[in-house]
Amino acid sequence: MAEQIDQLEFLWQGKDKNGKVSKGVFPAKSEIIAKAELRRQGYRVTKIKLKPKPLFKKSAKAITPGDIAVFSRQLATMLKAGVPLVQSFDIVGKGHDNPSMQELLLNVKTDIEGGDTLAEALNKRPVYFDELFCNLVEAGEHAGVLETLLDKIATYKEKTESMKKKIKKALTYPIAVVVVAFIVTAILLIFVVPVFSDLFKSFGADLPAFTKMVVAMSEWMQEYWWIVIGIVVAVVYTFGYFKKRSRPFNHFLDRTLLKMPVVGLIMNKSAIARFSRTLSTMSAAGVPLVDALESVAGACGNIIYSEAVMKMREEVATGQRLQFAMAQAQLFPHMVQQMIAIGEESGSIDAMLAKVADFYEEEVDNLVDNLSSLMEPIIMVILGILVGGLIVAMYLPIFKMGSAI
Repeated sequence: MAEQIDQLEFLWQGKDKNGKVSKGVFPAKSEIIAKAELRRQGYRVTKIKLKPKPLFKKSAKAITPGDIAVFSRQLATMLKAGVPLVQSFDIVGKGHDNPSMQELLLNVKTDIEGGDTLAEALNKRPVYFDELFCNLVEAGEHAGVLETLLDKIATYKEKTESMKKKIKKALTYPIAVVVVAFIVTAILLIFVVPVFSDLFKSFGADLPAFTKMVVAMSEWMQEYWWIVIGIVVAVVYTFGYFKKRSRPFNHFLDRTLLKMPVVGLIMNKSAIARFSRTLSTMSAAGVPLVDALESVAGACGNIIYSEAVMKMREEVATGQRLQFAMAQAQLFPHMVQQMIAIGEESGSIDAMLAKVADFYEEEVDNLVDNLSSLMEPIIMVILGILVGGLIVAMYLPIFKMGSAI
């Protein structure tokens, strides 16, 4: 691998044995080695020079789950078209816009060329390829249906990422608007209200109670604005710290989200959709149910559901039917339990789970749209109270003086 890193690239031109002009890029440690290797391949080199490095390199970006989903689809398409695995990695890797993704895929390709199976190469990179991904790839390699399972992985990743984006959009929009509203309010209190306050002092008139309250808030903000910023930064940092490191905090947060109105419905249904989609994909790949449930637990996206799935796994491992294990978890609707029961009886549990996943993904889509529609009037009310309240407080004394005249 070190040799490939040290290699340079040379632009060359020459003629083959039939006198036909050829040219291209050849990797080698030196110009002499490049010429000798091209001569061995039957080319008479007429021109060769070191390939100039680009003035501006593409900036490396983080590898996202979306990048992995696109890679899965591209690799599945290549293999279905009959392109060999190593060549598929070469084509997909060099054609990717993200330099970090290019490096990742070409490193995987190097491992495969070194004798690793695809599953072994992916297992070395658990940050990007989770246990579910690697297990499905390994099952596909053993059964000789790698392209089929990669297609299933691609579909699974695409649907999962689509649902995540919709949920994030539904939650991010109202939070962003409220944050902007509070920033605007802070600006008004610090810069605009003092101007009106000086004007009112020049009148010498007694101010309404509401205006006095706003002026007092403005004076406090001007003097202690750094405390507000400090509190906000501390809250955000503390939240992020415990979110990454504290399981009890995540347990409390996930349980709270599940109980919230509207948002709780979205979280519940999205967890069921992920559970169904993941288990369907693994069942179709022929992964044993007990092994599949362990991977499914990590894909639910909610600790409450993850813990419930792990308990279900323990019960299934002792010979309990999946339907009864789900009933004892008390998280899955009766309809889901009945679909699982039908699947177990008919031996088509993967197809039934796929139908459940389709149904709940559509439910999540509808709920997200409804949440967006519901949040718009609520946001308008918040904006009206914050910004409109300040404006009314500033104009009340003017109205009072106008009526006195």
